[in-house]
Amino acid sequence: MADRDSIRQTLLQFLREDSAADLAIIEDTSELRGGLGLDSVDFVGLVMRIEGHYRIRLTREELEGLNTVGDLLTLVEGKTAAIAAIPNAAAA
Repeated sequence: MADRDSIRQTLLQFLREDSAADLAIIEDTSELRGGLGLDSVDFVGLVMRIEGHYRIRLTREELEGLNTVGDLLTLVEGKTAAIAAIPNAAAA
């Protein structure tokens, strides 16, 4: 299971690699689209990287409710915790 701080660092790494923006820190209150300047394509790319990295699936319904970085962190944290709770999930 990934903790919130490690998820935040991974998110920051992905954003630095995929964006020209100089992001020193990401706050939970930062808006994904407005605050970080992500357009639809950027957001989809970020979601795909997160899904691949953590081996999770984020549904359209879950993504529609995301507004802030904190929302995304909470969602990913919950998904990784659910996977960690499944017996033998780490071996899969």
